[in-house]
Amino acid sequence: MKKILLSALFLASASVSAADLSVKMMDLNSGTMTGTILIEQTKYGVVFTPDLKGFPTGLHGFHVHTNPSCDSSEKMGKTVLGGAAGGHYDPMKTDQHGYSWTDNNHLGDLPPLYVNTKGDAEEPVLAPRLKLSDLKGRTLMIHAGGDNHSDHPQPLGGGGARMVCGVIK
Repeated sequence: MKKILLSALFLASASVSAADLSVKMMDLNSGTMTGTILIEQTKYGVVFTPDLKGFPTGLHGFHVHTNPSCDSSEKMGKTVLGGAAGGHYDPMKTDQHGYSWTDNNHLGDLPPLYVNTKGDAEEPVLAPRLKLSDLKGRTLMIHAGGDNHSDHPQPLGGGGARMVCGVIK
């Protein structure tokens, strides 16, 4: 009986409410799945909880992009992996990159994603200005490099190439 009760408690705690979202993330180079990111609304904002494997250690730029696509696009004669996702989600048309908690920048700017020495990303990321209703029909993007939350010295935080992508449905 104790074992059944513990199993039931585990299943209840592991379930995802109807309001939460789970996004499958795909490596843009290989097309393989790297894991998932659970998205939850809290009283503090939206929390993104990754369960990702096989990444380079360190900080990676992490953003909500405008379009619901991970397809490649072409820009100035070059293929851009994940380019069809468009730019960072910016409904107020600020055209500025910044922190997730400031008001004069893209709403899709998130804190960086931390990857541990095993290549796993498991640490939650909080976006205090976002709501779940902002996210459906958008894309989550993870970049190859870190993010300085500025447009200087490089645009869009200097995160570099788009590396992993997932459409929020």
